[in-house]
Amino acid sequence: MKQIESHRISGGNQGVWRHQSNVLGCEMNVAVFVPEHEEGVRLPVIYWLSGLTCSEQNFITKAGAQRYAAEHGVILVAPDTSPRGEDVADDPAYDLGQGAGFYLNATQAPWAKHFRMYDYVLEELPALIEAHFPASDRRSIMGHSMGGHGALIMALKNPGRFAAVSAFSPIVAPSQVPWGRKAFSTYLGEDEAEWRDWDATALLSKAQERLPILIDQGEADDFLEPQLKPWVFAQEADRLGHPLTLRRHQGYDHSYYFIASFIGEHVAWHAKALMA
Repeated sequence: MKQIESHRISGGNQGVWRHQSNVLGCEMNVAVFVPEHEEGVRLPVIYWLSGLTCSEQNFITKAGAQRYAAEHGVILVAPDTSPRGEDVADDPAYDLGQGAGFYLNATQAPWAKHFRMYDYVLEELPALIEAHFPASDRRSIMGHSMGGHGALIMALKNPGRFAAVSAFSPIVAPSQVPWGRKAFSTYLGEDEAEWRDWDATALLSKAQERLPILIDQGEADDFLEPQLKPWVFAQEADRLGHPLTLRRHQGYDHSYYFIASFIGEHVAWHAKALMA
């Protein structure tokens, strides 16, 4: 891994690193915040997955999460949202292609060659982090919008892998909304039965672990009704008895202003589970 940025913040170091991904077949950037810690100590890790059009930069420059990570003694890892490069398939639309990987493993050409963000986040990235940083194998995961979808499916599909999961404004039922249907039909094909393996609401009924879920949603979010529909997920969680805390906040939109307002509570939620 090659360091391309280094910034002192909240007593720790915010770095950005570049590495060759064998899973994705391209170079990837990943942001890693390491708080001050005693030599030889290995710290738990919170993985953050960003949303459409974002890169590894959005979270580290806008959320203000480093101060809370330093307070609780956890590493923050924020990868890019998709494979990138001249040889990587792309689309001119903002909600498809580079910057819109949807954290799944594509099966359709030309996407299948590079778009394997699920395998990257689940396997390759943690192995790199635990090999190159003072990181333990205690992990949790959270994200925003498309990244909230990614965090939820990672946790629901992999019991015991993560100590905690949370999301801001997540796409909870992608099979039922335009963003998800466009991405799934493009990356996975037209068989909607295949989509269920990548849909958090559908995955609830298959969950082998009752890992508590925290979701924060702004009531002034322009995407609330057409794209997010958190009540669909909440109704299914209630039907199945899956522990869910859904908090809806008046006046907050889809932006990082919303995330910055509540990220401290999310980091505390994760730290409590990681330290248990």
